[in-house]
Amino acid sequence: MLPVLNERMESATAHAKELLSKLSLTEKIGQLSQFGTSIYNNKREYFPEHYPEGKIGSYLTVSGAQITNQLQRDCQEKFPTHIPLLFADDVIHGYRTTMPTPLAQSCSWNPSAAERGAEVAAKEAYVAGLRWTFSPMVDIARDPRWGRIVEGYGEDPYLCSRFAEATVRGYQGKEIGEKYHILACMKHFIGYGACIGGRDYNEVDMSPQTLYDIYLPPFQAGIDAGAATVMSAFHSMNGVPCTGSRHLLTEVLRNECGFDGFVVSDAGAVPELIPHGYAEDWKDAAQKGFQAGVNMLMAGDFYNDYLPQLVAEGKLTEQEIDEALLPILVLKILLGLFESPYTDESEEAKFFFCEEHLSVSREIAKECVVLLENNGILPLQKNQKVALIGPFADEKDHVLGTWSCRKDPEKTVSILEGFRKAGVDVTYAKGCDICEGCDAKLSEAVEIARKSDVAVLVLGEGEDMSGEAKSRTDISLPQIQLKLLDAVLETGVPVVLLISAGRPIVVEDFREKVAALAYIWQLGTSTGDAVAEVMTGRCDVSGRLSVSVPKSVGQIPVYYNYPSTGRPALGKIWYETGYIDENAHSRYPFGYGLSYTEFEYSDLRLSANEMTADGSITINCKVKNVGKRAGKTVVQLYVRDLVGSRVRPIKELKGFEKIDLDAGESRTVTFILQARELAFHNEKMEKVVEPGRFRLWVSKDSREEGISGEFEVV
Repeated sequence: MLPVLNERMESATAHAKELLSKLSLTEKIGQLSQFGTSIYNNKREYFPEHYPEGKIGSYLTVSGAQITNQLQRDCQEKFPTHIPLLFADDVIHGYRTTMPTPLAQSCSWNPSAAERGAEVAAKEAYVAGLRWTFSPMVDIARDPRWGRIVEGYGEDPYLCSRFAEATVRGYQGKEIGEKYHILACMKHFIGYGACIGGRDYNEVDMSPQTLYDIYLPPFQAGIDAGAATVMSAFHSMNGVPCTGSRHLLTEVLRNECGFDGFVVSDAGAVPELIPHGYAEDWKDAAQKGFQAGVNMLMAGDFYNDYLPQLVAEGKLTEQEIDEALLPILVLKILLGLFESPYTDESEEAKFFFCEEHLSVSREIAKECVVLLENNGILPLQKNQKVALIGPFADEKDHVLGTWSCRKDPEKTVSILEGFRKAGVDVTYAKGCDICEGCDAKLSEAVEIARKSDVAVLVLGEGEDMSGEAKSRTDISLPQIQLKLLDAVLETGVPVVLLISAGRPIVVEDFREKVAALAYIWQLGTSTGDAVAEVMTGRCDVSGRLSVSVPKSVGQIPVYYNYPSTGRPALGKIWYETGYIDENAHSRYPFGYGLSYTEFEYSDLRLSANEMTADGSITINCKVKNVGKRAGKTVVQLYVRDLVGSRVRPIKELKGFEKIDLDAGESRTVTFILQARELAFHNEKMEKVVEPGRFRLWVSKDSREEGISGEFEVV
């Protein structure tokens, strides 16, 4: 349900129905139409000729208090019924102050941090005239070849669900219409991350059980948190394009999940029903998209051009138009646009890159770094001479990541700047470009490495190497970067390798050669400050993987919660012998990450050894920091259904808590496991909690055995 008081909802609905009675069919359809062509080119068009007829209801990619006020004023003056415009943009991980990418944020395992980041993004977007963002993306992604993995929260439905609800709350606030908050839009409904071969926009073919048990839970979590809007997906699901699927957009999303906001198409997804081979022509596409449940078209005159004809021909009714428009008008009313359609132009300067927002960006970024290997070289010591090398070492744009909205690279703190601010004795050489370069740059890098105690290399992907339409068959580092790495390794100086990327990178060729390996992802405006604090040990390194890192592309898709199999192993867990040339383990499993200290888990206690299908059990364990310095760990709860009417996953995440302990400190961590969290869809598509035995683990990652116990559902 939308987060709004009943009396406000009743009032807004009554107001919307009154407006509907005054609108012509042309004006109604205009409210279903969004414009803004600069998403795919630099041409700015505002279509003012549509205002007198009321043929425009929303803009995308148009922001800034001055221009939004101007357009709002022009529209109000010319539109007979004075319905305000709704401005939207892709505020994915920050508006001006850029937060880490969503995939990086999920590696923090701290949804409350993501909520704070969304609050900052909403505030900056709000003062720029925006009232709607196309975020969060809650697609489960199990294939790192898919470029849009960077936009979501990883491979696990439980973890993704916690981030989905957190970011929805961050964007929208406690109630729709709260100042400095904007509408959230969950995308892409549904299953987009399972595109065949990791190829963007491609077909998805999956069982309904997988759809409901893996891909739907994050959307349901966001709906339960009050998400106001949902975006339909480009791809086809089991042969039917999602944007033309009434089953998905109406029967599942609205009737089963209880969504009561409105659906917007992804850009051009309705006319793309034609190249899908699902619609005969533009009019047929408009009809199928609309009747599937797409309330608002992104973007252009497609609905304006064809819905009136469809009504005249009796293929659509005006009542159907009214039903599609009602939630759009209700949300415009709840946002307060009718009373306050304009934005205070003086507020932009107060918030963009203000210290409060930079602090949030920095604190989130520190928690996203994942340490994968460390022979003791990290954290860096005060007296060490450090050679900082690589195309991302003094870079301010690519480290912001894809979809960085109204970014300003000049405000970015580079890693070199961060090291210098932290007092590191650092010498810098670029070494090579991201994908191309000449060998002359390598010699400079080698020279400064030889004169240093440790070389810190920052390699990875440019922001244009991941994101929409950025799928890759080869997810290793570019060859020129590997050449640079080899040249520095040959000096014999210990190498700390930091990978800045939007996806997991295959690291087999060099992971054992470096002294330390860490993913820093793409951390946003405060990249340098965050990396410097983590590398120098001013804070612990506390990120944990939200997605498995494969050993090779041949393993993909690889994820921790595979179903068990009968073969290829007798007496062994299946993944030990997955291939004739390699086992099926990922290189680094979901949930994995090192700290600068060590933690010991013990004293597992269950409140009961059995529970009913509507009951719960409480799980306690003791966690102790057995190292010599303070640090953070993510305590993870996994469960396995040992026997079921359908083959069940090896493990499933069912809880986690990130804790901070001083050296020698102990704490009891408590999980409450509800029986309903063990439910799955059986062969008849009934959601059931089946009786039987279950095993649970409290551990540091999805592969580690940790401490374990058993219980039974009776």
